Amino acid sequence: MNRRKFLTQAAGAVGAGFAQSGLAHPGFARALQAVSSGPEVRVTLDVAQTLAVIPPDFMGLGYEISSVSRPGLLSAQDAVYVQLVQTLGTHGVIRVGGNTADYASYSATGQPLSSPEGKAGSIVNDAVLRDLGSFLDATGWKLIWGLNLGNGTQENAIQEAKSVTAAAKGNLLGFEIGNEPDLFGRREGHRHTGYDYDAYLREYRTYRDALRKAIPGIAFAGPDAAIATDWVARFAADEGKDIKLLTHHYYREGQNPTSTIDKLLHTDPKLAPILAKLRAASESSGVPYRICEVNSFSGGGRPGVSDTLAAALWVLDFMFTLAAAGCAGVNMETGVNQRGFISSYSPIGDDEQGHYRAAPEYYGMLAFAQSGGRVVGCALDAGERNLKAYATQPSRDRVVLTLINKESSSEATVVIDASTSVPLRSGSLIRLSGPSLETKSGVTLGGAGVSQDGLWKPTQVEEVSGTRGRLQVRLPAASAAVVTLPV
Repeated sequence: MNRRKFLTQAAGAVGAGFAQSGLAHPGFARALQAVSSGPEVRVTLDVAQTLAVIPPDFMGLGYEISSVSRPGLLSAQDAVYVQLVQTLGTHGVIRVGGNTADYASYSATGQPLSSPEGKAGSIVNDAVLRDLGSFLDATGWKLIWGLNLGNGTQENAIQEAKSVTAAAKGNLLGFEIGNEPDLFGRREGHRHTGYDYDAYLREYRTYRDALRKAIPGIAFAGPDAAIATDWVARFAADEGKDIKLLTHHYYREGQNPTSTIDKLLHTDPKLAPILAKLRAASESSGVPYRICEVNSFSGGGRPGVSDTLAAALWVLDFMFTLAAAGCAGVNMETGVNQRGFISSYSPIGDDEQGHYRAAPEYYGMLAFAQSGGRVVGCALDAGERNLKAYATQPSRDRVVLTLINKESSSEATVVIDASTSVPLRSGSLIRLSGPSLETKSGVTLGGAGVSQDGLWKPTQVEEVSGTRGRLQVRLPAASAAVVTLPV
């Protein structure tokens, strides 16, 4: 699981509801306006420019199949987990796959088993799949399911796909055949050295044809590449008329002692070329692309990095970067990983005793969840400072600007300006913040944490105002602000 990261450009967030919640009025805290605090930077909005449109189901979570094979995890009966997912959005996508998918098998009435990769092999049965179906019904989210191409059989894949189809019903987006097949001939060890795209395509088509014969109308996504972006481009050309999604994975790198907060919060130079190739493949084939497995550092994340406020700021920036690049969605990995333990990068914390909570990264996703709609032009003049700005227009009368300060100790004063055709008036903001970049607790959005029941509501909404079409926002170090502006 080696992948990449993303450059940033311009895009943004839409205050999906809090601006109309009644909290943003003069009785609440006011943003510092005329008081300069830290270097001044300028943001210019261009609402006439459309960079992309964020699909309603952009938000997503990703799971190893070994995680789903743990009875009761993804079930409508798990009210807190259901609520944590719903708090991120009423529409989204669950993707089940991962390295353990290519060691897993299906047994209708067998005992379910959660196993790390390379061991006994996870087992899913009808009961856990029915639970998953009830979870999808309860959340309103859709499903992408990965089938075992690595060391499974075609017959077992067909039986598994039938059971998944019956359980998910109308909430099924499609099936992936194989997880990271571009690594099969390398360290994954599923195929001989030299296994290439052409060999994969032959196997894929054999499975596809057998599955379609057994399940008419079945939908597919792929090729679920780990690092070989050219596989996605070739797959788009070869299978573009037959698939619903192009899929690719991304991690900053495999976690190691050099996987630091500083590295996570700075641009991965490999990311922009990946996104450009994926967008080109998507546009040429007419098939949307999705980063269906992703998080900070692979192998479960880096403790002290992937589980901190820094990860919340990273994922907020990352998701906007994808949205601005025309990506159809993203599935942040959470829960039990391929090595059998709960990943440090999990947005939903899990004590493996049935208790779940919003971890720091969840708050970055929640901040992004206040967005949606059309991604519009947004130019930031930040110099060498590690600041980002994104904007969206969810409706004709509203623009949402997301400001991210990834500096550990340097504040900034952001001056917001717009083209003469879009006069700015007073607005409101909520902040994503915590004690420090390294903190693992005390992270809040809008002054509030996510409750033990999985619910969230901002308690601190600040007023933003200015003069002559220029608004000013104080942006503390290691924080972000979601600013809603009527236009």
